[in-house]
Amino acid sequence: MNRRILVVDDEQGIRAALGQLLEYEGYEVHSASNAADGISEYQKWRPNLVFMDVKMAGMDGMEALKKIREIDPVATVVMISGHATIRTAVEATQLGAYEILEKPLDTDRILVMLRNVFDHINLREENSRLRNYTGSPYEIVGDSAVMRALKEKIEKVGSTPARVLITGENGTGKELVARAIHRHSSREGKPFVEVNCAAIPGELIESELFGHMKGSFTGAIADRAGKFEQANKGTLFLDEIGDMSMNAQAKVLRVLQDNVITRIGGQKPISVDVRVIAATNKSLEQEIAAGRFREDLYYRLNVIPIHVPPLREHRDDIPALVEHFLSILSEREGFIPRRMGASAMERLMSLDWPGNVRELRNTVERMLILATGPELTAKDVDRLAGGRVADDAGLGGLTSLKTFEEFKEAAERAYLLSKLREFDWNVSETARAVEMPRSNLYKKIERYALTREHS
Repeated sequence: MNRRILVVDDEQGIRAALGQLLEYEGYEVHSASNAADGISEYQKWRPNLVFMDVKMAGMDGMEALKKIREIDPVATVVMISGHATIRTAVEATQLGAYEILEKPLDTDRILVMLRNVFDHINLREENSRLRNYTGSPYEIVGDSAVMRALKEKIEKVGSTPARVLITGENGTGKELVARAIHRHSSREGKPFVEVNCAAIPGELIESELFGHMKGSFTGAIADRAGKFEQANKGTLFLDEIGDMSMNAQAKVLRVLQDNVITRIGGQKPISVDVRVIAATNKSLEQEIAAGRFREDLYYRLNVIPIHVPPLREHRDDIPALVEHFLSILSEREGFIPRRMGASAMERLMSLDWPGNVRELRNTVERMLILATGPELTAKDVDRLAGGRVADDAGLGGLTSLKTFEEFKEAAERAYLLSKLREFDWNVSETARAVEMPRSNLYKKIERYALTREHS
């Protein structure tokens, strides 16, 4: 989806400079020179974000903010002012402004704010989709004995405030279990915030978890709330906890003991009410013995242990999982609907799946992209799933495509999907690695309907 931004300011220079910056970053931009035109444009175009000047001739920005919020109660509006005061900031906040920026506008602050704004919008849209979509991508699929036992334990544990440690191999669905526990808890309507401890460099993990104050280190250009604050009243999911640095472990332990965090560079303690769910594919007992994990933190986290079984222990669930993925990929991600033939399903059930449910999902996705005909066959499985461990991005079978244009599109899609997974869907890092402008990568993600899998 294109991200649409409306700029409302009576200074042509501000409109031009801000518009140029936003378009360079890959956003679609419209502008208006006064509040009345801005309100009219908002009603016609429905942007995702509005930059609104406070002082304008005729109707001022505050009045326009109020009217836009009446039109759309969830509108995201950032106020910009050359004379910002505490009183102005308070009034704007009370009227529902997301933030207020001072002129002259600081490019770095705008870019950080855009990232935070669209993270917030993405979370809101995802929650809305999940509420309205019956075949949720976060559904735990399977009716085997081990999966029934897992679901029963989730329901029982979810209603308690206890901390949970989820263990299991890569690709088994530990995140799904964490989300299910959150849904079954009294915190269901509150934030579910995920942190992949293995994907964040050690020197940044404390800033991510606890936040920081402006100027506390190089690159800290604005105050920022950490994940514990973002998850207040809700659930914080610490994925791959076994990869967290010892220093960060000590600080997490302190938060679990006191329910208080302090931002890096800050002096003021901040109380938080967070349920922590952790997950790992490592043996934390072995990590403790090797001196890489704190024993006291382990016992704080491991109040309720939940083990997610590998796919080889519930092969009978493969048909249900395949049908679920076919439905999700077709209905939500725009793939051409296809049936899984009986011979293909039999072949899928006979294979080993060292990458577990995630590998099965990637294989189904690859078959939908590269196979031809309305029904997927055993030949498609042999051609497209035989090298699935070494060829997880879906590069196999490209030579079977009929035209060179189909080959180019399928190869580009598979390559970008592989790279995004490699960098854990960090678009900036992926763009840097493939030497592509970030705005171009966003366009290709949209073009190929690339989405991060949750399995």
